[in-house]
Amino acid sequence: MDKVIKRALISVFHKEGLQEILKTLNDASVEFVSTGGTMEYIKSQGYPCTSVESITSSPEMLDGRVKTLHPKVFGGILAIRENEKHQEDVRKQALPLIDLVIVDLYPFEETVANGGTPEEIIEKIDIGGISLIRAAAKNYKDVLICASRNQYSSLIGLLKAKNCATSEAERRTFAKEAFAVSSAYDTAIFNYFDEDSHSHLRIAADEQKTLRYGENPHQRGIFFGDLNQVFDKIQGKELSYNNLQDIEAGVNLIDEFTAPTFAILKHGNACGIASRGTILEAYIKALEGDPISAFGGVMISNRPIDEETAKEIDKLFLEVIVAPDYDTEALKHLTRKQNRIILTRKNKDKQHWQYKSVLNGVLMQEYDNATETKADMQCVTQSTPSEDEIDDMIFANKVVKHSKSNAITLVKDSQLIASGVGQTSRVDSLKQAIEKAQGFGFDLKGASMGSDAFFPFPDCVELAAKAGITAIVQPGGSIKDQLSIDKANELGVSMCLTGVRHFKH
Repeated sequence: MDKVIKRALISVFHKEGLQEILKTLNDASVEFVSTGGTMEYIKSQGYPCTSVESITSSPEMLDGRVKTLHPKVFGGILAIRENEKHQEDVRKQALPLIDLVIVDLYPFEETVANGGTPEEIIEKIDIGGISLIRAAAKNYKDVLICASRNQYSSLIGLLKAKNCATSEAERRTFAKEAFAVSSAYDTAIFNYFDEDSHSHLRIAADEQKTLRYGENPHQRGIFFGDLNQVFDKIQGKELSYNNLQDIEAGVNLIDEFTAPTFAILKHGNACGIASRGTILEAYIKALEGDPISAFGGVMISNRPIDEETAKEIDKLFLEVIVAPDYDTEALKHLTRKQNRIILTRKNKDKQHWQYKSVLNGVLMQEYDNATETKADMQCVTQSTPSEDEIDDMIFANKVVKHSKSNAITLVKDSQLIASGVGQTSRVDSLKQAIEKAQGFGFDLKGASMGSDAFFPFPDCVELAAKAGITAIVQPGGSIKDQLSIDKANELGVSMCLTGVRHFKH
């Protein structure tokens, strides 16, 4: 049975968006109860409003820290209408029954994000508002709770649809959303006090997007987050679970490079990447690295896409393309296929921590933000690498960092010519890479090789040298490092150690 709203308690920080709600409630003869600035605002709109002080016979105190915290206010919210004992207390204590509570909490997160002082931040911890939300949500069978200005539009629709009457199911839905608001608010406060020490794991996310499916069609998939902060979507079908994983892998990889660079990814690994003087040249060389795997892949550029590059890209079937921008003429070519997902990247801010569910818990780690430069390359062989080989080793090391372990990358002239990824043996990864490179017609003579972890035996050095590879970069750290160094010296291969392992499982 629907319940009609007769009295509403309104206590909000932001007043914007209240006008239509107030008019709708007033037209239905709903009584307003409020405090401080909200009461002044209601009266400024021409509506009568009862002060909380007149109900409680207690003034606001402590600079407004205590306003609604009073038994008469919470009794009027928490009283169960069909409970005779409760109704007896209502009569004895003259409790004003409240049927609707509208709250918009102090902007705690915004104050932290805007660099507020500790004093300002603490004062933005809402006490009365959060208590009103919990009380009203607990008693949803009798009370409707609107816990955020983000819910104003839903509230207006509900009030207008049935002339300020609501069903229990509708009130329960708003109560669910209210607890989402309160839990997220408490999470933000805890994380502020925790100061990145991660003594407890508390995560809250409000933006939810149902994906087409998970990794496979029989699996449900959901994304929590606001993609609009990261990309502008120009066109295309809905992003999938796998699309998002590949896009993140591509974004993390492309950010390693400053020269015009184009990458093509498949299943989280680069099947092609190259740096050149123009993005067109970079695309052509990236595609050349593995034109077979590129089919249906995710493409990412660190430069705007011009028309000539778009013409070349349009020749290939692809799922997603990401770039900082697109020329108008380029989009005429890229948008011809309506399902093609075209994204403009607009935010390079990255999360510091990454999470993964494992067994009955969650793994948490910092992102791998280590990127080795020439200064980190310690040559340990008699043969020293040339400047070109050093550049290629740096390139290979960047790509191997973003490839699934065990990983080997082969690079020549700032172009990935092959990789071996996800193998249970590093030797198998190298054999895979060599076979792919030779299969696509690449000459490995003078190529550089990157390895995400050390060589426990010299067999990889021997295989590399036999294929023509002349420079190797690897982290080192094996108790048998000297065996690999000795083999490199024997075969005239230069080797540099970085001291940094880049496993990616």
